[in-house]
Amino acid sequence: MNKQKMALIYDFDKTLSPRDMQEFHYIKSIGYDDPAAFWKECAEHTKRQNVDGVLSYLQLMIQKKPEVCRQDLIDEGKYVKLYKGVEDWFDRINAYGLQHSIEVEHYIISSGIKEFILGTSIADKFKKIYACSYAYDENDKPIWPSRVINYTTKTQYLFRINKGVLDETNDFDLNRSTPDSEKYIPFENIVYFGDGLTDVPSMKVVLQNGGYTIAVFNDIKKELAMELHENKRATFAAKADFSENEMIDKIVKGIIDTAELRYRLESYK
Repeated sequence: MNKQKMALIYDFDKTLSPRDMQEFHYIKSIGYDDPAAFWKECAEHTKRQNVDGVLSYLQLMIQKKPEVCRQDLIDEGKYVKLYKGVEDWFDRINAYGLQHSIEVEHYIISSGIKEFILGTSIADKFKKIYACSYAYDENDKPIWPSRVINYTTKTQYLFRINKGVLDETNDFDLNRSTPDSEKYIPFENIVYFGDGLTDVPSMKVVLQNGGYTIAVFNDIKKELAMELHENKRATFAAKADFSENEMIDKIVKGIIDTAELRYRLESYK
């Protein structure tokens, strides 16, 4: 039986990592002892200027640290902590998939900062990282947001992965009609991992098209994850532990097993 593709798609903050990525070091480096004070200022700026909340934080981050360059932002990734089991999760699941004729690909769709993610220890595990980023001048200084991803625009990237139109600048092939037989990864082979209400539009798209969603929670967000599950926005809710034989591991391996069986049955027709 030929290998089939499966996409595991992750939000980043509070899904693979326990906090917003800016809170581990960057916010302190621009003079805030408490990250809540920075986010409060972002919220005030958003309301005062009637601007998208993601644009607000992107603007204030570089206004507060005008000397910052692209490499500085990438270097911030080394401060980002990950949930238990994340470091070896990707290779482990890839190997399990191949044992079951499934080629697993990993993607990020995040409202966080791409440069930060590129500086983490897991950056090379992803086929594509879709996240907010900056345009840079000739001195590699950020001058303008080049890409902004918020809770609704996340859904665009689900269809890019589904169709295999991974180049963010290729809107023509993204929007043209594509027969199901030509889709790169069918939605039934897509698993979306998220942690909260900003993931609901993406969860809804994946579920409506036959895929799976997992609400990841820590102790603080358990109630919300359970609510997402009870309201049928998440197929599963699981503690944020990616270690072997923990719930997330068991769920994803079960999905891989199901995909293998489905393809095996299709081959008998």
